Amino acid sequence: MRVVKVPLGDRGYPIFLGSGLLSRLGTHCRRLGLGTRCAVITDRNVARHYGQATGRSLALAGFDPALVTVPAGETAKNLRTVEKCYDRLAAHRLERRSFVVALGGGVVGDLAGFVAATYLRGVGFVQVPTTLLAQVDSSVGGKVGVNLAAGKNLVGAFYQPRLVLADLDTLRTLPDRELRAGTAEIIKYGVIYDAALFRRLERDLLKLLRRDPGVLAAVVARCCEIKADVVGRDETESGLRAILNFGHTIGHALEAISRYGRFLHGEAIAIGQVAAARLSAQLTGLPEPDVERVRTLFHRAGLPTEIRLNARQRHRLSAAMRLDKKVQGGEVRFVLAERVGRVVTGRAVPETLIDQVLTGR
Repeated sequence: MRVVKVPLGDRGYPIFLGSGLLSRLGTHCRRLGLGTRCAVITDRNVARHYGQATGRSLALAGFDPALVTVPAGETAKNLRTVEKCYDRLAAHRLERRSFVVALGGGVVGDLAGFVAATYLRGVGFVQVPTTLLAQVDSSVGGKVGVNLAAGKNLVGAFYQPRLVLADLDTLRTLPDRELRAGTAEIIKYGVIYDAALFRRLERDLLKLLRRDPGVLAAVVARCCEIKADVVGRDETESGLRAILNFGHTIGHALEAISRYGRFLHGEAIAIGQVAAARLSAQLTGLPEPDVERVRTLFHRAGLPTEIRLNARQRHRLSAAMRLDKKVQGGEVRFVLAERVGRVVTGRAVPETLIDQVLTGR
């Protein structure tokens, strides 16, 4: 087992990574001194695989868990689902010392974290990510929230978990498409922070996609180390943490205009990152060979690298980007790369240039 610490003073917490960890969840929670009653929020797919084992681990440690199951997929991440979760927590009589366990991928983690942050003005929160994307990114850092029809994650909070437990064995049941989508966030870490990680992915990507235990453990741990360092230095995205949004401005907008049904998050941000690399070549001097390295790595991962939109779709995409949380003074701001391993933030990009990149002109 590996342990990565998120350094946030008295709100810091550990990330436990390894195989066979789910059975130890109850023991880890008991050490936190949490109340007896708790709720496990998960989706229907994950519940089938891990709901019983999670509840058993908590019960053996002396907790009284309620299993709250929500529909799978991004379309469930809304305020209607949040209200249904509140009702279940109230029926189970959760108290201020009670806690919520998020068992699932990024959607479940964001949703359950928002429920925990707002129920009784905040109860304890534990992340148990079961997808590659959640293990390397969304379960760490305390961003929680839900979508509106107007855009992704427009309602939310910064609310840190008490611990993160990433059992790599849960990736065995992850569909191949979901695994590939998770690599998009891993590639992002290489582009924004760690050129050595990027080179390792160029070398070991096939092993990662084959779920090689050693490669998975090392890569997941490195991503968590990077995320922990960034969050530890900038918890609420007032500066450095903005680098984590590389490719997300276009990616989130693509998810919104497709009504969260066409793309997985990793697929949308893969398109967004390749577009951001092309913008970087024109605005921040990213060498063209590095643009091609970025595009090629996403292609090798089986992820989309471009999209063709008609005029109406481009207009809707532009409108969705203007609703992005990173817009300042009405201008869409981007994270752009100077080289693999180094990016700059807050760059205003002309809409005509975004259009050119997306249309391949």
